[in-house]
Amino acid sequence: MPLSDDQPHTRTRLPVAEQTSPVTGRQARPLRTLLTILGIVTLLVIAVAIANRDKAVPGRTPAASSGDQAPGGNGPAADHTAASGQQPVTTTANGIATGYPHTDQGAQSAAANYAVALGSTDMFRPDTRHTILATLADPTTLPTLQSRLDQAFSPETVARFGLDAQGRAPKGQVFVSRIVPVGTRTTNGADTATKVDVWCTGLYGLAGEDSTVPVSQDWYTLTVTMRWTGSDWKLTDYSRAAGPAPLPGDQQAATAKEIADAVQQFGGFRYAR
Repeated sequence: MPLSDDQPHTRTRLPVAEQTSPVTGRQARPLRTLLTILGIVTLLVIAVAIANRDKAVPGRTPAASSGDQAPGGNGPAADHTAASGQQPVTTTANGIATGYPHTDQGAQSAAANYAVALGSTDMFRPDTRHTILATLADPTTLPTLQSRLDQAFSPETVARFGLDAQGRAPKGQVFVSRIVPVGTRTTNGADTATKVDVWCTGLYGLAGEDSTVPVSQDWYTLTVTMRWTGSDWKLTDYSRAAGPAPLPGDQQAATAKEIADAVQQFGGFRYAR
């Protein structure tokens, strides 16, 4: 039955926060502004992700328009020293790889292998040192380089490594001198002459229980200057600068026996692009 005017009415009052009201133009405008800003930010994030996509993929080559230049245009980009897929050289002379191609990659391969030879244990012995230099040096500069390196590896110098005048280690100890090229870059390339920097890490010292010169690590950059002789890249000059060196790792050092065993059991590499 319908309620009459004289019957009591029940009214419900909602709290102010719960009362509904139509959305006015003033309330809609901030909402549209917020949505516009969110849309712009989303588009910017997508654009940055696309621009950096090539950089995020290890080993991916940048676009050809970059010119293979490092930031600022001050030299080749880091991936310039990546493996090219070309076969390494197959010829050797006195245990040193020879017969590099007349290319920038060939020059970098030669510099890396020459750095290994110049930092080997054979450089501490006069006879094998002269053999190494005769193999990798340009004949026109061989006398100068040989005299210079004979002075660098003088009896006083080799004695600081715990060796005798002939570069021999004490009985029961193993002399360690091994170089590992970390990377190469051409700093002054030309058709008949070139200069290549080789970033290296090296191990030096005597491995043995009574060693007074424990094996330690070194970081340096070897600059190798070479000339194209018509059939190969040959050494004409070199210089060495310390570093760049990373922070030492938090790793326990191996025992003298472990180092000696590793040097005898693990062979070196031939470096080619």
